Amino acid sequence: MDVPVWVWAAVLLVIVAMLAIDLFAHRRAHVIGVREAAVWSGVWVAFGVAFGVVVWQVWGADYAQQYFAGYLIEKSLAVDNVFVWAIIFSYFAVPREFQHRVLFLGVVGALVFRGVFIAAGAVLIENFSWVLYVFAAFLLWTGYRMIRQRNEHLDPERSAVLRAFRRFVPMTEAYHGQRLVVRRRGVLLATPLLAVLVLIEVTDVVFAVDSIPAIFAVTDEVFLVFTANAFAILGLRAMYFLLADLIHRFVYLKIGLALVLIWVGVKMLLKIDVFYIPTTISLAVVVTILTTSILLSLRATRGEGRRALPTLTEPPFRVATADEDAQLEPVWGNRPTEKARGH
Repeated sequence: MDVPVWVWAAVLLVIVAMLAIDLFAHRRAHVIGVREAAVWSGVWVAFGVAFGVVVWQVWGADYAQQYFAGYLIEKSLAVDNVFVWAIIFSYFAVPREFQHRVLFLGVVGALVFRGVFIAAGAVLIENFSWVLYVFAAFLLWTGYRMIRQRNEHLDPERSAVLRAFRRFVPMTEAYHGQRLVVRRRGVLLATPLLAVLVLIEVTDVVFAVDSIPAIFAVTDEVFLVFTANAFAILGLRAMYFLLADLIHRFVYLKIGLALVLIWVGVKMLLKIDVFYIPTTISLAVVVTILTTSILLSLRATRGEGRRALPTLTEPPFRVATADEDAQLEPVWGNRPTEKARGH
């Protein structure tokens, strides 16, 4: 697959433009409702599908099928991200109007980290072909572990990342709007929103360790691996606001995701020395597994409506009062002198 440098530059420019449009559309903090989330989800999926059509027209059906297979795998595995985000936001009692800003920055970070992981993975595969066995074994183990631990969930209170952050980073005990850092009495402090962002970024890195080898199982083309990841990730924020209150209904989805990982792990093993499974068959298997797990989940929970995760009786953080916000000093630029603060 021959991809000129200008095509890479054009794709990156489109991604940056899409991020800028999203940021401008949500420049004011507000609660994102189901209808708005559904519209934006449709927009992001349309972009992802449209890019696949472009790949089909320019490079042919086989590469387009590889892209769509990778896109579908990344999109489905991203649902697990959404569930973890919901748990994190619920534990930290993050006001809904502040959540989009955190997720926007989280997605930007995810694009950067995954770009690095994809480049590293491509270099490893190019120079050490045996690493494919490692990737395949890891996918099989991860799928098995997901089935074994399908009823277990992240517990933010026991997170080593959160404990380390609170130990080494001075932090306020209240949210100050969408600020990540504030200055109070001359001291620069992180807000709980920054702690949430760090935790989300770390969890995404963990998820990337699963998803990047999975997509390499369906395509060797770095361009397709990156674009499938990017277009799947761009719609994560809208997907979160659309599905966060429906977590309880996807009771069999984790098993479906585990089976997808096991399938692509088997496909990768066979591809190395035995038999190459056509992308069309691989895509059909992934679609069948995911569709079945979703339909069985919805059937098992029919009649249940939207339901947010319960929050703690005494959340670890609160929203700052107007008086507390008024006492903050500029983070950058000129700061009040000791004499001025005394007045």
